[in-house]
Amino acid sequence: MKIWLDGGLQDLGSARVSVLDHGLTVGDGIFETVKAVDGRPFALTRHLDRLTGSARGLGLPDPDLDEVRRACTAVLEANPMPLGRLRITYTGGHGPLGSDRGEHGPTLVVALGEAARRPDSTAVITVPWTRNERGALTGLKTTSYAENVVALARARERGATEALFGNTVGQLCEGTGSNVFVVLDGEIHTPPLASGCLAGITRALAAEWTGARETDLPLEVLERADEVFLTSTLRDVQAVHRVDDRALPGTPGPVTAKAMRIFAERSGDDLDP
Repeated sequence: MKIWLDGGLQDLGSARVSVLDHGLTVGDGIFETVKAVDGRPFALTRHLDRLTGSARGLGLPDPDLDEVRRACTAVLEANPMPLGRLRITYTGGHGPLGSDRGEHGPTLVVALGEAARRPDSTAVITVPWTRNERGALTGLKTTSYAENVVALARARERGATEALFGNTVGQLCEGTGSNVFVVLDGEIHTPPLASGCLAGITRALAAEWTGARETDLPLEVLERADEVFLTSTLRDVQAVHRVDDRALPGTPGPVTAKAMRIFAERSGDDLDP
């Protein structure tokens, strides 16, 4: 397996990042996960735009997108596989043991892992912890993911694959690694970015292609929604057949099934929409 580090390809087994890298010591970094089908990345331009936005939000230098593209191409060519998770990680680099940044410059790592197609439906749970819609990192895709690790572990313990958060004012927000949509009276709704959710790439495309509306939704909407589905880079559009103890029979429902078909068709027609 080959990864990109320090400006070129390296063997995974021998590649090394400093133990004082700020991404490790204080979670000072950002990342993108890109779906790769037969060596070709999906929606890479949108992902790189968001990478730049996250860097600016965190106060990191803008990433060299030409280098990132070269790195993605090199890693994909070096590791052929039918379906892959392409991970772009960009950190504050070697730094002191504290929150101040060093002067060594950022670290860029691009790696690829094999992925499997997700089932058409899944179970989710809600968790008692909240997303802070007014936090310094809100809307940024950072490597500070420990909160998600804890919530996802709770979901796994309860036979689910995703955990959903509300925000500090009790509105539905997002999952640990997904955006959430609900169907009410035949219409598709998803929380607005002001709720604190990440501006998911798949979320934006699914909303554009299906006509979903951004709506402030109470967390309790999950108890009465006709259908629920998730979107993310590796899920695409995935129906939800259980929320906590509530079963949603007939999953995927007709609206979700149509959204799944539309997304599959549109994403298949254009790999960089």
